[in-house]
Amino acid sequence: MFLENTVNHQKHSGWIEVICGSMFSGKTEELIRRMKRAQFARQKVEIFKPMVDTRYSEEEVVSHDNNAIRSTPVESSSNILILGDGVDVIGIDEAQFFDEGIVEVCNELANRGTRVIVAGLDMDFQGRPFGPMPYLMATAEYVTKVHAVCVRTGNLAHYSHRTSREQSKVFLGSKEEYEPLSRAAFNEIRAQEKKLDSR
Repeated sequence: MFLENTVNHQKHSGWIEVICGSMFSGKTEELIRRMKRAQFARQKVEIFKPMVDTRYSEEEVVSHDNNAIRSTPVESSSNILILGDGVDVIGIDEAQFFDEGIVEVCNELANRGTRVIVAGLDMDFQGRPFGPMPYLMATAEYVTKVHAVCVRTGNLAHYSHRTSREQSKVFLGSKEEYEPLSRAAFNEIRAQEKKLDSR
């Protein structure tokens, strides 16, 4: 369980929080919630997202439930270091789409005394660790894994199954292209797909 009140303000230092899980699990919703709490506390905040993510808005981070907060799209993780200078709390959405340098960037910001909140998919559509996310989870002080509900079994889902046959790793989509699945449902579908591919 993540605790937001365990900070010694006399010896303030930065840290990294990672919010991870499948699609439709509420990652972005939780990121927005934490950022809005920081704003309410009158802290200086900035949110960044990769420039490729233009699904709902070019200049906002938007959850699947249409909750939104202003953000800055950046082309490279190195831009965050420059634009985030002097900020109390930095939020980063869709971290899996950033280059590997995002890990060093987050650690540098935390070392400077910044609270860094990162949200992203921990696994890709094939059920493999996604981009820099495993490294961010390893170096973070706090990791929150959130779950969706499996559309086939009703159990907890932590796989993002791609319903199209598109094979590229970076393929932005929503409910038309992805569905959250439990382990059992994901394995069953993958087995069916392998049978079809072998014919």
